[in-house]
Amino acid sequence: MSEDLGLGVAYPALRRIVIAVALLNLAYFGIEFAVALSIGSVSLFADSVDFLEDASVNLLIVVALAWTAKCRARVGMALAGILLVPGLATLWTAWDKFNVPVAPDPGPLSLAGLGALAVNLTCAFMLARYRQHSGSLTKAAFLSARNDALANVAIVAAGLVTAFLWRSAWPDLIVGLAIALMNADAAREVWRAAREEHRAAA
Repeated sequence: MSEDLGLGVAYPALRRIVIAVALLNLAYFGIEFAVALSIGSVSLFADSVDFLEDASVNLLIVVALAWTAKCRARVGMALAGILLVPGLATLWTAWDKFNVPVAPDPGPLSLAGLGALAVNLTCAFMLARYRQHSGSLTKAAFLSARNDALANVAIVAAGLVTAFLWRSAWPDLIVGLAIALMNADAAREVWRAAREEHRAAA
C-alpha cells in the first residue's frame, strides 16, 4: 500500500475525488469535441483533447495511488509524457487551420469555453486540498485542472474578441498554441517532481 506520509488516511477520499474528476473530464470531452468539430475551432479542439487526456490521467492515478512510492514516481514520469500529447495534437490542428484561416463561430466558442471553465474550476477545487499527497500523481491532476481553467478563460476571451473586435481565425489559433505551451510546462513540472520522488524512494 502507499508509503508516503498521510496518504494512507487520505487515500479513500482522494480516490473518490479522482474518480469524480475523471468522469467529469470524460463527459465534457464529448461535448467540447463535438462543438470544436462543428465550428472548426483550434482552441476548443486542443481543450477537448486535454479533457480526454485528463480523464485518462486521473483513471491511471486511481490505480497507481495504491502502489509503492517508487512505482508511483515511475507513473509520474509517464504522465509527464502524456501531458505533451494534447500539445502535439494542437500543433497539427493549428497547422491545418493556418492553411485555411476561417474564424470559428464566436458564440459557441465562448459558451463551450464557459462550460469548460465551470468543469475545470470544480475539478481544481476538489483536488486542491490533496495536491501535495502522493507527489507527482496528484500534482499532475491538480496542475491539469488549474491550467485548463486558465486556458478556458482565454478561450472565452478569444470568442469575445472574434465577435466584437477582430473577425479572424488568429485569436482562436493564438489561444490554441498557448494551451499547447501550458501543457508542455505542466509536463516539465510533473517530470521534475517524479524524478525527485524516484530518487528519494531509491
